[in-house]
Order: sequence, then structure tokens, then C-alpha cells
Amino acid sequence: MIQRIAVVGAGSFGSALASVFATNGHEVTLLARRDSLIQEINQHHTNKQYLPGVSLHPAIFATSDEKHIANADLIVLVVPSHAMRETCERIAPLLQSKSKVKVAHATKGLEVGTMARMSTVILDSCPFLQEQNLAVLSGPSHAEEVSRELPTTLVVASASKSTAEYIQDMLMNRVLRVYTNPDVVGAELGGALKNIIALGCGISDGLGYGDNARAAIMTRGLVEISRLGIRLGAAFNTFSGLTGVGDLIVTCTSRHSRNWNAGYLLGQGFSLDDALQKVGMVVEGVRTTKVALAVANEVAVPMPIASAIGDILFNQKSPRLAVDELMSRTRTHEMEPFIQDATTGWMFP
Repeated sequence: MIQRIAVVGAGSFGSALASVFATNGHEVTLLARRDSLIQEINQHHTNKQYLPGVSLHPAIFATSDEKHIANADLIVLVVPSHAMRETCERIAPLLQSKSKVKVAHATKGLEVGTMARMSTVILDSCPFLQEQNLAVLSGPSHAEEVSRELPTTLVVASASKSTAEYIQDMLMNRVLRVYTNPDVVGAELGGALKNIIALGCGISDGLGYGDNARAAIMTRGLVEISRLGIRLGAAFNTFSGLTGVGDLIVTCTSRHSRNWNAGYLLGQGFSLDDALQKVGMVVEGVRTTKVALAVANEVAVPMPIASAIGDILFNQKSPRLAVDELMSRTRTHEMEPFIQDATTGWMFP
């Protein structure tokens, strides 16, 4: 059945998702702010700034008029984390009469100040929205490859199985396989926290430290992501899936990754401001690092890799010195959250 979909945010992933929905036969409105971009999408079916060399589906209708949101069956929010609350508060009056409207977001970040996940920000800003009508889109999915119809997997996480399957059905096609997951907390934290580790991998690569170092950062980084995620209520298995290790791998190893690119420039000696300017798009991992470290401190979860990255980002510590200090930490077991029992061997405490 054809559905009316409003995608809010015409960056790389918003444009890519809009093209997928349109390819699958749905009626798609793409909300953008710049008149020049709206004209480009409607007339030329391109978004050269964010998706160079890509042809978007010609059925996409781009506009800045948010009144179109009121007619949508599904609203997909693809805006930076720092803009999520303001965006939701602005469009909330258009949705108050639609208590059963479905909303999904694909933003992989945390809110500075409140330390909130994006689903919490959305529900706070739209108090009439029912939690079972909210979903998260995550997984290893660079917009550049989604828009070129290269084989990709996504996850729709929601407290409601029917909501997750509703969105799953609208996205699935011959090149996009979509799974469902009830763990909203894990999907959001996996998607947000992996950006910190991707910065670290980029820094390591920029320093020329090689494959061994990158593998170590990814593996031990996943431990830190899992530690904090589980403490905050996520399911352990989520971090071994697409929104955990899957998203971590693609973000830490691909030149499509904004976070890896920013880290690489830092490793090569660029300042944070210069690195962000050269990347030219939002690098969510920078804000997420600050928020994650505050949360980890609050709940007493050790995150030494994230702490080292935070020192590089915010305290002007030399990347080489930060790595040296990580390597010189007190010796420990790989599975330090575990304890040894004389009879049964390794077990959870």
C-alpha cells in the first residue's frame, strides 16, 4: 500500500532514504531549508553537496513548507542531534491532532546538556506521541552506498513490533535488507557511541599506526560501548549485531565516514576546528564524546579510549601522547568485568 512519507532533513542520509522510499513506490516529501537545494532536487534530482554523482528518484518532492508533514503517514527525522529538539518543537503543533502518526529517526548522536538519546528528545518535545509509534533506523549504512543501491542492511528498532514491521515493509527491496529489534536503547547507543571509536581509528590511521592498532581500538572500543550501553539498559546481544559491531566496522574502516575522516586529519596534525571545516559536514562523534564521557562518569563506567579521544578533542593533548598513555595503562585481564571461580572457571560476577 502506498504511504505518504515526510523525510525531515535533506543531508546525505535523508536524501538517500527519501530515494529508497520513492523507489519503493511511496509518496515522498523531502523537507529542506535552502531554496537552492530544493530547486536542485526538484529540477535536477541531485544533491551535489552531500551526494555527489548520485541521481535521486525523480518522484521526490522537496520543499521547505513543513505543513506537508501534517498529511504524512510516517515522518522520518534525519537532522543533526543538536537540531533534533528544536526541529521537533517546531513541527509538534502540526502533529497534535494525529496521535497515531508513526515517527522514525536516523540520527546517531546524543543531546549535549541533557545527555538524552534522540528518542527521549522526540518524546519530550512531542508529548502526544505514543512510544509504540516511535522507531529508530540504524545499522551499517553509508548514505553514499544506499543512494547508489549497493547491498545494505538496516535495523528498525521500536518498542512496538507492529511499528517496526510497518517501517521494515516500506524500506525493504532487492538491495536493502531490513531487520527489526525491540532494543531501542541499544540501537541508539550503538549508533551514537561507535562514532567516538571511529574518531579514534581515524586518529590512529592518521598517525600511521597500522592495522593492528586499528583492530585493537575497534575491539576494545566495542567493550566500552557495551559496558556503558548495558549499564544504561541496553541488551547485550544488540552490540554483537548490525547496530553494534556492524555499524562500528563500517564507520571505523571507510573513507565515507565523516568521523574517521575527522580523526584522520587530527592524527595528521590538524586542529579540531580545521579538521571539521575540511570535512564540511556534521561530525556527530565530537559532541557525542563529550556527552558519553559525562554519562560514563555519572554511572561509574570506565571508558579509557573515549577518555583519550576526549583529551585530544577538548584538551589539546597530542595524539601520540594519548596513545602512549593508553598503551602504558596498568595491566589487566581482557575480560576484566569477569571474575574467576576456582570450581567453575570464568563467570559473571
